[in-house]
Amino acid sequence: MMWNEEYDVVVVGSGFAGLAAAIEARKLCCSVIVLEKMAVPGGNSTISGGLVAAAGSPLQAEENIDDSPELMLADMLSAGQNYNHRELARIVAERSTETLLWTINDLGVKYKPKLSHLGGHSVARTYNTANTSGAGIIRPMLVRCREMDIPIRLKAFLHGLLTDDQGDLEGVEIREDYIFPNRESGVLRRIRARKAVVLATGGFSQDKEFRAIQNPVLTEQIECTNHRGATAESLILALRAGATPVQLSMIQLGPWASRDEEGFGVGSMFSMLAGFPYGILIDLRTGDRFVNEQADRKLLVDAMLSSGRESIAIVDEVGVRHASTLEQCLKRGVVRRFSSIEELAMANQVPLLPLKATVDAYNALIEKGRDDRFGKPMPKDLQPMTHPPYYSIRLISKVHHCMGGVRINTRAQVIRIDTNQPIGRFYAAGEITGGIHGASRLGSNAIPECLVFGRIAGNNAALEPTRS
Repeated sequence: MMWNEEYDVVVVGSGFAGLAAAIEARKLCCSVIVLEKMAVPGGNSTISGGLVAAAGSPLQAEENIDDSPELMLADMLSAGQNYNHRELARIVAERSTETLLWTINDLGVKYKPKLSHLGGHSVARTYNTANTSGAGIIRPMLVRCREMDIPIRLKAFLHGLLTDDQGDLEGVEIREDYIFPNRESGVLRRIRARKAVVLATGGFSQDKEFRAIQNPVLTEQIECTNHRGATAESLILALRAGATPVQLSMIQLGPWASRDEEGFGVGSMFSMLAGFPYGILIDLRTGDRFVNEQADRKLLVDAMLSSGRESIAIVDEVGVRHASTLEQCLKRGVVRRFSSIEELAMANQVPLLPLKATVDAYNALIEKGRDDRFGKPMPKDLQPMTHPPYYSIRLISKVHHCMGGVRINTRAQVIRIDTNQPIGRFYAAGEITGGIHGASRLGSNAIPECLVFGRIAGNNAALEPTRS
């Protein structure tokens, strides 16, 4: 086979998993390249909320929060309805704090000094980047790649995975100077991997045709939080190369997205950090609460979609202090501010008397310390919603994350479907892989998963024997 160029390790994808793999691989071998089909690096990782779950972290110690990898794993299994591949989920939980500290000590990532308690987690364990964005991690990773002489080739579309006579991966065929989404654009080039290939191309939430094949409920009318390039072609190539598909129909919707903006936007973080933990979720038709606002995403989405329900989240002046994107939300009209509950009810066309009764009942629960009938956890800093002004956001569920993908083992090797053995010199990490989160991923678990298995994949890829 004729090759245009060679590297020890070829990484496809420039998000959290791909860059983590490249950095770890470069520590052990001479040459690593990162290939990215889009015109800018980072993919979904850059536009994510920058939320990182870590069990037994320094901030938890400061706040006297009792946590452990075992508890984090139990939360993952509960949200995932025990469809999780437990040995993979355990690694994420066990290495979550180690990986968080790697981003701080090795990469210089900055986080806010307070933890968040996201839905489905038993305790507050979520760090948030200083700029409330995944870019707060991606940018330091890109800097480290430059320092380590790791080239990141943009507009390089993965056209083929090239195998030898034994079915082991030899390299990749790309379309260089590719112009998204024209799959016939660019010039074909073949890149040989002297050691291994790492696939870290993310999920397929924007691939409306492919996702509807896996889950027909997810029609093309349903909006998506992902960047435009989150499509299925790399997954399809991996399956053609013999990879085992895992749980491809398990596709998550985000319940916290705004009706009044496209994509993930700024409203999603408002809901996650303020509206759900410190406010209430209301059925517009009745003015009633109907769910534990801190439930995992699948339970929230199921409740919100029940009987065509339309929902808003409401929070007061005290609770809204946790919303790091508030000013952007107000500026864009995603969140609206009201001087009273009466004004909020009128603007949102919610029946006033039931809404006031709902707010009063919720406040009474907090004041008396009673258990919430929906099971919502009551953190120490939760206060009654009695401090105007009040804020509301109109919610809609959007396709957000693919729990399914290719099967890997604990070494991040891709597993062949016909032999149940690893495909030689083929590794994968991040959302392209399946099974870790089961039926539903907990918020803030994607970044640790990507970083943990990205580092594992890069390290093991670099330890492969060099082809002559």
